Amino acid sequence: MENPIIELKGLTKCYSSVKAVDDLSLEIDRGEIFGLLGPNGAGKTTTILMMLGLAEPDAGSARVCGVNATGNPVAVKRKVGYMPDSVGFYDDMTGLENLMYIGRLNGISEHEIASQARKTMEIVGLDGEMHKKTSAYSRGMKQRLGLADVLIREPEVIILDEPTLGIDPSGIKAFLSLIRRLSRQQGLTVLLSSHQLHQVQQVCDRVGIFVDGRLLVEGNMETLSRNLFGEESCVVQIMLRDALPGFAAHAEALQKLEGIRNVTLQENSIEVSCSEDVTPDIVRFLVQKGLNITGVHKKEFGLDEIYHRYFENNQKKHISNGKSTGLFQRSFFKRNNT
Repeated sequence: MENPIIELKGLTKCYSSVKAVDDLSLEIDRGEIFGLLGPNGAGKTTTILMMLGLAEPDAGSARVCGVNATGNPVAVKRKVGYMPDSVGFYDDMTGLENLMYIGRLNGISEHEIASQARKTMEIVGLDGEMHKKTSAYSRGMKQRLGLADVLIREPEVIILDEPTLGIDPSGIKAFLSLIRRLSRQQGLTVLLSSHQLHQVQQVCDRVGIFVDGRLLVEGNMETLSRNLFGEESCVVQIMLRDALPGFAAHAEALQKLEGIRNVTLQENSIEVSCSEDVTPDIVRFLVQKGLNITGVHKKEFGLDEIYHRYFENNQKKHISNGKSTGLFQRSFFKRNNT
């Protein structure tokens, strides 16, 4: 990347004999939404604390907005907004009063603070709730107010650490949509730390899979899927009205099409494994053969499958080295299946 807004090089942090973060190198571009994905205890929060200058690395460096976070943490805090997994407010104050108080702490002038606070609450969808005391706010509303807390300082980067914990499904969807809209409209760079696979997949441009303090892999969904599943990264299922006569001959001819790796018959359907998406070519071929197609379904490997495969590969390596990540794996999948 040219001029990344977040640049981590060889970042390492140890607590006694445990490496919480192990030689982490990562670049995140301006305006990107990046998901740092991993189970609890993987080192995500420790990484964030080093990026904010709140924890000192044992080795390596973290540069955010061109500033060395360890050497100049105050300058980083002026450019970065951070929202932890649980945000606290004064319950006896309204949402607007809380936000104005935060604005004053951040040096916003008194004649601007009220209008800027109202504008920010409108952005996060709390304009109708700004005069309610925060003691009456739901968890989702408090998270939105927490986001307003971050945005009122007009940061270049926002870091969200498990931002959707405890929010109901509809609230999660609305919150993630808001994050994506803000990033696109304002050019904000977002680092989202989470162990919620589906949520990360919904909103992030790229993801990094983080386990035992190490970044196993990073990239967009298409790249990760291709790297993992190789020549069969795309699977197309064609549903037929009638059973397929003379399947062997059709399968042999179909397999000669460019990009197709394997063809199998499943009752009244054909499943085709491809190295790339050649669905139109497959459908065109079958129609020309006179087959009656009732449906076409393209299977794309989701983040669940991608994460599980990388985690599985990493676990095998650890077992061969006399280590085990089974505890992390059980914790991760237990949380994601509840």
